[in-house]
Amino acid sequence: MHKFPKKPGFKTWIKKIPWKAILAIIVIVSALTVGSVLIWVSTFKIPDLATLRAQALVQSTKIYDRTGNTLLYDLNPNVKRTVVPFDQISKYVKDATLSIEDPSFYSHSGVQPTAIIRAGLVDLFSGSFKEGGSTITQQVVKNSLLTTDKTISRKIKEWVLSIRLEQIADKDTIFNLYLNSNSYGGNHFGIEEASEAFLGKHAADLDIAESAYLAAIPQAPTHYSPYGKYVKDLETRKNLVLKRMLDNKFISQDEYNKALTEKVTFQPGGNQGIKAPHFVMFIKSYLEAKYGEDKVQSGGLKVITTLDYTMQQKGEELAKKYALQNVTQFNASNLALAAIDPKTGQILTMVGSRDYFDKTIDGNFNVVTAPNRQPGSTFKPFVYAESFIQGYTPETLMFDAKIQFSTACGSSDLSSTPPCYSPNDYSGTFQGPMTVRNALGGSVNVPAVEMLYMVGINKALELSKAMGITSLTDSNQYGLTLVLGGGEVSPIDMTSAYGVFATGGIRNPYTGILSVQDSDGTMLEQYTQNSTQVLPEQTALQISDILNDNNARASEYGLNSPLYFPGKDVAVKTGTTNNFVDAWIIGYTPNVVVTAWAGNNSGKPMAKKIAGFIVAPFWRAFMDDILPTLPDEQFKTPDPVDQTIKPILRGVWPTTLFTAFSSTTGEVLNDGTHNIVPKEHSLLYYVNRGDPLGPPPSNPGNDSQFQSWEYGVRNWFATHEAPVLPTGQDSQATSTATTSSQ
Repeated sequence: MHKFPKKPGFKTWIKKIPWKAILAIIVIVSALTVGSVLIWVSTFKIPDLATLRAQALVQSTKIYDRTGNTLLYDLNPNVKRTVVPFDQISKYVKDATLSIEDPSFYSHSGVQPTAIIRAGLVDLFSGSFKEGGSTITQQVVKNSLLTTDKTISRKIKEWVLSIRLEQIADKDTIFNLYLNSNSYGGNHFGIEEASEAFLGKHAADLDIAESAYLAAIPQAPTHYSPYGKYVKDLETRKNLVLKRMLDNKFISQDEYNKALTEKVTFQPGGNQGIKAPHFVMFIKSYLEAKYGEDKVQSGGLKVITTLDYTMQQKGEELAKKYALQNVTQFNASNLALAAIDPKTGQILTMVGSRDYFDKTIDGNFNVVTAPNRQPGSTFKPFVYAESFIQGYTPETLMFDAKIQFSTACGSSDLSSTPPCYSPNDYSGTFQGPMTVRNALGGSVNVPAVEMLYMVGINKALELSKAMGITSLTDSNQYGLTLVLGGGEVSPIDMTSAYGVFATGGIRNPYTGILSVQDSDGTMLEQYTQNSTQVLPEQTALQISDILNDNNARASEYGLNSPLYFPGKDVAVKTGTTNNFVDAWIIGYTPNVVVTAWAGNNSGKPMAKKIAGFIVAPFWRAFMDDILPTLPDEQFKTPDPVDQTIKPILRGVWPTTLFTAFSSTTGEVLNDGTHNIVPKEHSLLYYVNRGDPLGPPPSNPGNDSQFQSWEYGVRNWFATHEAPVLPTGQDSQATSTATTSSQ
């Protein structure tokens, strides 16, 4: 029988394995692996602490109202964060976060081996790498230096860098980085942002229950959102946080019981949208021009503005209400409003349209800052202010008559077809001789054009520029229509310039900024008073006295108009452009200036109504709301008119003068044989342009406008009875007119 050889036994097989060779291979492979890992680990670089902080705490610029409490807008669309120092974070939220996230944070060295093993076993048996086990230090590293991918290599990097971070930063610094960089859902990052967004308070003011809610959110910010559909889960996790705080002896049993039952009210969802959008965009443009877009976008600036948000809300509410009414009544789809404190120049309200988000009217266009609105008669006070500087007075006698102001047309050609210019008043009638007070108060056009001619266009423009009108730069492009609103201005400039009247001649340039701080709390800029006397006090007081005179404006509005505030000093001027594109009203007290504008952003004309009908009701409603909140101040009374100056300048008609004119040409004659006309003359007969207090003109006819003005006076008297006016003797004589006694 054939015998097969015996198979070697297991022991024999084991003995034949080249264990030394295998062990050598294992040692070599292990050494190579460890060496490779060490080389790989040695390439890990952790930035210095300043760089790490910058990477971890990229934060957005926030714009607040003047209280510093109402957030108007967060300029970073992706990251909303406000970094706060460690000592400005409530102890309760620190304890709550430690309890639920990393109770041994202050005792480990950046990683916890037991937690790593536990997480590793879970990941191993689950076949994925989803278990955390991360310390607070690891989360800081992950959030600021690494991706959020759950891979072995990334996890190793996280462990190594966490240990290194603990070597260069103390625990409080790391914990502060965590609290200021953690995500609390959506684009809300950091405990201060979460506290303000969800609870409407600063992180320093959080109580135990509030802290527990916020500490519960970061594990799954979307799931645990206080505005989501899993609010019950948030409540459960909040209770878990409280239990952990109790177990870790951060709170007592009584505190636990109280916090467990406390009813915490969250801010309404969506409450963090933009507020006062026209104003915010105005501020944003200013900041970007001064600090650069990158600094504004992610530099963490804290901007405290001048805006009174309560006043702003009222303005927005009323603008929408009255604009919608005006659509059907006056074919005017839009309203805008600006309010400034004239004593500081601080912008209190800016409503650029009836609705920023209404695309049908280009609602995001800011009318308040647009430099292309014609001001209508609201420009007249600047011309009259210049006249007072030169020596004219509120009682100076002007003449409202149909006059041809263009020297390219004859005195008797009273058309306004270019190149002719013969303006009308809104009423279509002419009132004859009248004082500056009544001419300005009643917004009568012809005397205003006359006065612009008398003071000079350049002088009027220089004054308006000094008072704050920045867009009227080229005097060559304006004619006498300037006084009726022929130039283009912005409502914000007009509001600011009227503030000079309100303050007795002192200009305070408008501003929307109280302070700007960088992310470290360094003050970059702060409001400082910048006052300049640009108008004589008496001139400002005279203008305010006229615009506050209800009797002076009665001819246009009556005695009980929306412009009248019984018992209060409110100076008001309206303006409507000839083409009915812009309607204005500007009113002020010693402590607030309010401008309202009505029209269509498209430039489409409105119904042919004066501003008092179109925009005054809106303006009055706003004034009625804000005036009770402001001090009730009165304007100072201007000094009386000097009774030693020429009679015409103090409102007295001369009684000794007659003048002869040609009945065919209207020219002044010297032989005294032609038509004798009444003694009243135009202003050019009595004063020299630009020098009203000086000697009378020796030959008034030398002025290119004289014949036309006198023709207008004569025509008016031909169809009207001379009004009863104060009269007095005048020593003035003229070489171009015959004289006789009356």
